[in-house]
Amino acid sequence: MTHAAGTPASSARSIGARTLATLIGEWREAGPAYGALADRIRLLVIDGRIPVDTRLPAERELAEQLELSRTTVTAAYRQLRELGFLQSVRGSGSVTRLSGSPGMLSVPGDRGYLDLSKAAMPALPWLTEASRRAVDELPRHLGDAGYDPVGIPELRAAIADRYTARGLPTQPEQIMVTIGAQHAIALLSRALVGRGDRALIEQPTYPHAYEALRAAGARLVPVSVMSDAAERGLETAGFEQAIRQSNPAMAYLMPDFHNPTGRSLDEGQRERILAAAAKQGTVVVADETTAELNIDRPDTPLPMAAFGDAVLVGSIGKTVWGGLRIGWIRAEKPLIRKLIGLRAPGDLGTPILEQLIATELLPEMPRILELRSAQLRAGRDHLERQLAERFPQWSVPHVHGGLATWVNLGAPVSSQLALAARNHGLLVAAGPRFGIDGAFERFLRLPISYSAEETTRAVDALSLAWGSLLRHPVPDAGYLADVV
Repeated sequence: MTHAAGTPASSARSIGARTLATLIGEWREAGPAYGALADRIRLLVIDGRIPVDTRLPAERELAEQLELSRTTVTAAYRQLRELGFLQSVRGSGSVTRLSGSPGMLSVPGDRGYLDLSKAAMPALPWLTEASRRAVDELPRHLGDAGYDPVGIPELRAAIADRYTARGLPTQPEQIMVTIGAQHAIALLSRALVGRGDRALIEQPTYPHAYEALRAAGARLVPVSVMSDAAERGLETAGFEQAIRQSNPAMAYLMPDFHNPTGRSLDEGQRERILAAAAKQGTVVVADETTAELNIDRPDTPLPMAAFGDAVLVGSIGKTVWGGLRIGWIRAEKPLIRKLIGLRAPGDLGTPILEQLIATELLPEMPRILELRSAQLRAGRDHLERQLAERFPQWSVPHVHGGLATWVNLGAPVSSQLALAARNHGLLVAAGPRFGIDGAFERFLRLPISYSAEETTRAVDALSLAWGSLLRHPVPDAGYLADVV
């Protein structure tokens, strides 16, 4: 084995051979086995499913688990080292790295990549104007220390007013301001889940949500999300059965424009899920970060908490700009007090200036949503036309809102397609990024939030990548993603 000089990896986290084999899933394809295995591990690192600084299993252990020769695994590890995705230190094993940036996710934008791995909107056109107004308000907050663990009163009131306008009467005391929605999810996971507790989660789902739950020590209980409206009743029954049988401490779900499938629950489904949770004492956390990104949904259900006890998570990251890190939690006062106590070890509060910017913008939400709806409609329609022309064999659902569509490729090649797309200047999140067990190789999440020019460029890159796969087809293994 070739050993690279560097800091000993004795403090790195480890991943076992069995766990790595599960994440790798179906990886065999035409060409050398070692190359296919290296590509699969490389994608897991790129996607963050194997964190940087993780010690991989010994070559012999992985070879036995995958039923390969050790020579094949040795060659795969060697290729990963040559590409900059692995560092081997004598006596410490092989530790994952990212090419050109060993301690963090790569930032390929300066190399001409088009990044569709993020489903997000460009900044609001009048964000600069709102920021100037916020700066004018800042002096009245400069008399104290500036550490704010709960949120400035005017922002909490503005968030409460927005919920009330949506049909859910809310008091400012029910609001806690956070550093984005992800911060809110992590705080709630720590507050509601003890180590070894079960947590119910949708499958597929928002990756950073299941990561937060796992970090809190939860044992995840997945429930399949049904994209087809005709099957939505099966999904609700699945929730009810999982709650009844596993008695989870917490359930995390996205009831509106689910990421990545785009589905929404109707009012009856919300009532049934909350009723089942109430019987078992399960706390339902509803992520509403995309809830108001409606394009043409026939109806607009009330927020989840209007139908029973539910904690709501929201943010302006998807409506205003991802760089404005303002989120919030809507919950009853006892939970808000508990969350404030849990917050101090991790951070000392949300930046005041960003809160003032959000305060300026929340009253303008109807205007903001009108603009975003028009942008998303144009993005969705253009993407659907492009995909229908270039990939008639793909199944592309017609979403009514949100930021992305969940495309069925018809074959378990999502990871290979994502890797091939990088060779043509496109970054896209493979389907397994949204599964907790390596599933969804048949699916690809494609954002609808990009300009027509960017979308056309992305489809061009996908066409080139797809063509390379067709020249080296991957056998259909009947992957687990069939359940969605």
